[in-house]
Amino acid sequence: MSEETLPDEVQELPEAPETPIDDPDTHRFECRSCGFVYDPGEGVKKLAIEPGTPFSALDPVSFRCPVCRSKTLAFKDIGPRNKPSGFEENLGYGLGVNTLTPGQKNVLIFGGFALAIAFFLSLYSLR
Repeated sequence: MSEETLPDEVQELPEAPETPIDDPDTHRFECRSCGFVYDPGEGVKKLAIEPGTPFSALDPVSFRCPVCRSKTLAFKDIGPRNKPSGFEENLGYGLGVNTLTPGQKNVLIFGGFALAIAFFLSLYSLR
């Protein structure tokens, strides 16, 4: 069938949803001097910076790291909070563990420790 003979009921298929655009305003920044992490979702109460303030909106002249007093040039972009840690090319390996976020990895590691301790303590109940 040519395009001219298509019935009126035929509609175009909706386009596939695009992948979410990485918004740099949601990225966290880490101080290379002391390791302090500025998270725009949390802000900094000590400096009266409201939650939701992106790092790019901070005044580079007056903003200092609340821990070591370094300038904004000492901070590096470490990406959004929910980004898996590690190199991009390694995310497909490791039985799916490499795609976990740092918080999920902490739960897995420390949950495993707690479970091992619980099993060890349960041995005392055996006679």
